[in-house]
Amino acid sequence: MNNSKVVGIDIGGSHITAAIVDLENRAVLPGTLVRNRVDSHAPAATIITEWSKTIRQVSELTAGVSKKIGLAMPGPFDYEQGICLIQGLDKYEKLYKLNVKQLLAQELDIEEAAVLMMNDASCFLQGEIFGGAVIGCNNVIGVTLGTGLGSARFHDGVIYDGDLYYTPFRNGTAEDFISSRWFVRKYAAITGKYVKDVKELCDMVSGDPAIQMLFDEFGKNLGEVLSKYIIKHNCETIVAGGNIINAWELFFRETEKVLNRLPKPILIRRALLGEESALVGAASLWK
Repeated sequence: MNNSKVVGIDIGGSHITAAIVDLENRAVLPGTLVRNRVDSHAPAATIITEWSKTIRQVSELTAGVSKKIGLAMPGPFDYEQGICLIQGLDKYEKLYKLNVKQLLAQELDIEEAAVLMMNDASCFLQGEIFGGAVIGCNNVIGVTLGTGLGSARFHDGVIYDGDLYYTPFRNGTAEDFISSRWFVRKYAAITGKYVKDVKELCDMVSGDPAIQMLFDEFGKNLGEVLSKYIIKHNCETIVAGGNIINAWELFFRETEKVLNRLPKPILIRRALLGEESALVGAASLWK
């Protein structure tokens, strides 16, 4: 058994992604990434069974994989004890107050101590520090831009959960203005038309000036929220990931304009590992 080969797992609202991570090379082993759909409204036993099937499927792809696993899990969660605290978020409600570490360990026939977990945004940042865009950096803020706003902070070897999503901003919270939901709502308010997601807006941007105005506003919003956080925590580096990063060229120049007004320059990096960031971060909890 090779303790440098660990299964990293990223739990999403409708899927599980898992892969074997080589901790020596700090990367996902080629050909080992598996993504399966999961019904987050299913009974707890069904969810645990489906997660376990995927973990076993990945573990069997290469010989000598450690029985240790690392999970990137959305919150709220008691990550140390493994207790799910998700409630009122339209996902994984049936896991509420259950010991997910214990249930997974029993299903996989491994020790409970072989299961480590951390917040998914924290795992994203951990992955980019361990093997991605910000290796060797300190005092880093990581943000994931997608359906919601995820964040975490790294300082002197410690990862801290971020609180950007509920930071007061204008007449709501930061997440109200920095998320794919904001794009969908704002475009509908301006045009009376409905789009599914940010990718659809990207496909239409060349023929609709209103869409570029949306991206400009989004970029400014992001810059303003990040500026306050950077000043509060004296951050030196930003690494950004998530699905909206695919539209980086459409919004980030406006973000940079705002950040350039800060008292001291800040290093800005686009995430290097893509969807593998959280997998690598989760597995590296064992490094």
